Amino acid sequence: MTTSKERLPERQRRTAARLAAVQSLYQMSITGIPAPRVIAEFKELRLAGGEENESFGPADHAFYERLTAGVTSDLETVDGLISGALSDDWSIDRLETIVRNILECGAHELLSHGDVPAAVVITEYVDVAHGFFSEKEPGFINGVLDRIARTLREGEKGAAPSGSESE
Repeated sequence: MTTSKERLPERQRRTAARLAAVQSLYQMSITGIPAPRVIAEFKELRLAGGEENESFGPADHAFYERLTAGVTSDLETVDGLISGALSDDWSIDRLETIVRNILECGAHELLSHGDVPAAVVITEYVDVAHGFFSEKEPGFINGVLDRIARTLREGEKGAAPSGSESE
């Protein structure tokens, strides 16, 4: 029997995975707990669809793990991309932790997940930013990820797809 969670569109499951990846990176940044332990905890407790207040909802577990582990293993490259996209008067160390984590996930996805159009990646992480901020941060994140996308995917069209990610 198929549950309602299994019928959710892949896009919603990936959106939940992105949010969970950002929150996992934040937890690692704040606590110093290593990635494998945080990933296992999120998969067991938060992505399993437990209590509503403890769960991100049904997420694409494999995509979540690829994002979270990918950022941590490619952190130097990812942070270099972010640093290169910041204006000269900003350094990555000046960024608020959650802003940096959102940018790290977005930059990694732009770098390593060419199957997802850049416009989708940027929109998804701007939406994540709106979940945490209501001021300038979502626009800042949009601008930085756009600069990274122009560097990494210069030949890709900027038009947003019509509601679905390409697989």
